[in-house]
Amino acid sequence: MCPNDQSHVRVPKTVLWDLGGVFLDWDPRHLYRKLFRDDVGAMEDFLANICTPAWHIEQDKGRNIAEACAELRAVHPEYAELINAWRERGEEMIGGVITGSIELLAELKAAGVTCYALSNMERENWESRREIYDFLSWFDGYFISGCEGVVKPDPRYFELALERFDLVPSESLFIDDRAQNCKVATDLGIPAIVFVSPEALRDQLNARGLLGDSGGHPAEDLVEDPRSGGEIEPGKAGPAGPEGRAAVQDDPGVVG
Repeated sequence: MCPNDQSHVRVPKTVLWDLGGVFLDWDPRHLYRKLFRDDVGAMEDFLANICTPAWHIEQDKGRNIAEACAELRAVHPEYAELINAWRERGEEMIGGVITGSIELLAELKAAGVTCYALSNMERENWESRREIYDFLSWFDGYFISGCEGVVKPDPRYFELALERFDLVPSESLFIDDRAQNCKVATDLGIPAIVFVSPEALRDQLNARGLLGDSGGHPAEDLVEDPRSGGEIEPGKAGPAGPEGRAAVQDDPGVVG
């Protein structure tokens, strides 16, 4: 876990946000549970041995999804329909938005805090999700693995992002749901928080002097409809679950 000792921490000038597992409840199981129905064992075997984490990470590095699926179908023609679903129904891998995190982003932006999105995500899905999720337009900039050719937790990912946005590591704060990514960030001098829930994150941001201990939602008008086509009441969890936190397994295939 990343150290979260608040005793001698300066107020960060910039917050660097992961997306998957922090704002978007991404997990391929959301889709494949529908396709495999009650056969959980077969689903897990498919995700471990056909559409594997290692295969998926290549798309996060920028490989074209359609080409990757075509090559995989040639190797495993018996799974052609299931492989096609990865490309054709990719948005069904998102179980919902984590509204509490969107509220925190809105509050930080209202307070004038610079915020950047740092995410492992395929280029094609990033481009489509920018049109689907309104809150993605609130960020001051983006560093998306599929557009850059490098993924977290590679230290180069963080080094290139710092250079791109001209950031001082010690004056930034990185938030990610994966401890490994946070560990690499802290090794590079970037204070980091392992995301557990919006409620815990609010306390941690308050402790670092970023929210002024408001405990409220001064920017509720910004979070009423974080995903186009669906209304989610501020302060409620919505599709992400009763705690406002995505139920994502600690699986190397679940990356953000």
